[in-house]
Amino acid sequence: MHPLRIGIVAGEASGDILGAALISALHQRNPDIQFEGIPGELMQQQGCAELFPLERLSVMGLVEVLGRLPELLRARKRLIRHFIDNPPDLFIGIDAPDFTFGMEKSLKQAGIPTVHYVSPSVWAWKRKRIFKIKQSTDLLLTLFPFEAEVYAPTGQNLRFVGHPLADQIPADLDLESARQHYGRDRSDQGPLIAILPGSRGSELKYLAEPFLETARWLAQQRPEVEFILPAANQRRYEQLAQQVQQYPELNLKLVLQGSREVMALADAILIASGTATLEACLLQKPMVVAYKMAGLTYSIYSRMIKSRWISLPNVLAQEEVVPEVLQDRVTPEVLGPLLLRALEDQAYRNRVEQTFAAIGTELRCNASERAADAVLELLETRHAQH
Repeated sequence: MHPLRIGIVAGEASGDILGAALISALHQRNPDIQFEGIPGELMQQQGCAELFPLERLSVMGLVEVLGRLPELLRARKRLIRHFIDNPPDLFIGIDAPDFTFGMEKSLKQAGIPTVHYVSPSVWAWKRKRIFKIKQSTDLLLTLFPFEAEVYAPTGQNLRFVGHPLADQIPADLDLESARQHYGRDRSDQGPLIAILPGSRGSELKYLAEPFLETARWLAQQRPEVEFILPAANQRRYEQLAQQVQQYPELNLKLVLQGSREVMALADAILIASGTATLEACLLQKPMVVAYKMAGLTYSIYSRMIKSRWISLPNVLAQEEVVPEVLQDRVTPEVLGPLLLRALEDQAYRNRVEQTFAAIGTELRCNASERAADAVLELLETRHAQH
């Protein structure tokens, strides 16, 4: 019998983390499975062969995507052709719905079983997508418990697996060595604010300056406050280093990567909306969430949004636990006082901690193990049918 072959595509860094953990869990059950597709570095370390570089796929925002659309469409077409000519036993698309669902639909029509890992935010906008998703994917693996009811109208084959981040955090954190590494091991230090303006170039373009201006505002109110800014990679580090130079008066440390440790050490966090807000939530940290994008992109998105909240901590809590600041309101005058409250209001901090602790408990389910079991069950069912 030939070894199992699985095609797999991750859309960006967060998908690479999910993909690597899933490949690892599948390899524990069957070490001979072969993987190929669009992996990030972590997935490649787990033995996934690269057919197209992930870096070319990570684009955010409607306007930004347009410039790269021909290349992305060519890549998708080439991958679909490759998998139809050399059919894998199964195809897994991780997140990146605009790219992966199109692939899944073509491959499913060609008789290849398809799995989609991470439901798109259908609860937030474009809810009618659930019907297209049903046509594209044989099995949907969801990270959040509230998503099942959204898909009920289609009878989607769906498995809530929990969130891999909840399994990792805070279990894998060595806070003692993080304190030493980031110079936070003295008793006389002021409060620490972590600044996370996002990992994409487009996010830094819109958020880095207002976030740094907010740090300046806060330092004027509380001169003893210290700041730490983790850059997602070397390129972002170089971008941010130029901007940080313009704020010599700030007690600010720019570091390469390590955002999770940085958030764990922080007393409060100023953060771009995205997966990192879930990490901050699982670390039970008070935060102020902000987002800003191209004006045209925002005017399109804002008309489509159905959810009351944009940040995962609030969506999961089903109430506004942390403030959300969007577009033109992303200014030091708005962000600063909110960050000050997150730092100083103990009753508020206690409520955040309790709410986030409950969310962590709900999401902690050994997600990668459950996802691997669901994938192999689908394969067994398909083999039994043929």
